[in-house]
Amino acid sequence: MTTGTPAEQPSGLVVITGGSRGIGAATARRAAAEGWDVRITYRTGEDEARRVVEECRGLGSRADAARVDVTEEDDVLELFGSLPADAGPLRGLVNNAGIVAPAGSVVDLEAGRIRRLLEVNVLGAFLCAREAVRRMTDGGSIVNVSSRAAVLGSPGEYVDYAASKAALDALTTGLAQEVAGRGIRVNGVRPGFIDTGIHAPGRLARVAPSVPMGRAGRAEEVAAAICWLLSPQSSFTTGAFLDVSGGR
Repeated sequence: MTTGTPAEQPSGLVVITGGSRGIGAATARRAAAEGWDVRITYRTGEDEARRVVEECRGLGSRADAARVDVTEEDDVLELFGSLPADAGPLRGLVNNAGIVAPAGSVVDLEAGRIRRLLEVNVLGAFLCAREAVRRMTDGGSIVNVSSRAAVLGSPGEYVDYAASKAALDALTTGLAQEVAGRGIRVNGVRPGFIDTGIHAPGRLARVAPSVPMGRAGRAEEVAAAICWLLSPQSSFTTGAFLDVSGGR
């Protein structure tokens, strides 16, 4: 790894949950290119995770992947308790793991669906943030991947998903104030309609005209925002939210 000015130096190790595809994979690749060592997690998609790791290593990162269910406390404890010894110190966490369920109105939602959404999107983020904070003894940066749905509510489609992301925003605000004195920054990124596999077939084409910029975003555009918040360039930014939504 090369050295340079503080803003250019490799920043240590970043853990990116849900890093095998979409926004998580794009973030892993960009972080690796910017000098981070990278550990990604996945629950399914082992082959995809392996490809992301290989790409990160090709960019000079000491990268690896771990199969983790972020809703299982033992999995999260193992994830943070087995960080690679040859990587840099833990300085970053991207809480990106998240799920969405098929579109539906609130009157039709079942308890099991709502519970699973909250477990993955909220409980998982709490557990990972807790373990990261415990290990960021020299400061660090946590970025929570929220959604514009947290503000807009997603009526008639994903109100439960929107509610889970609003809870993630509350975690961002509260934790940022708790740990600011320890040199740990906590911020959120709220993507809008981004061209990833999380959307139902045909949805992006249907909703893109409603975006002021007239198109869906790319995962790489969200990754750029995340990596800025991870970097020393955002050193006086905490408790903030960066919307990457084309003006929506």
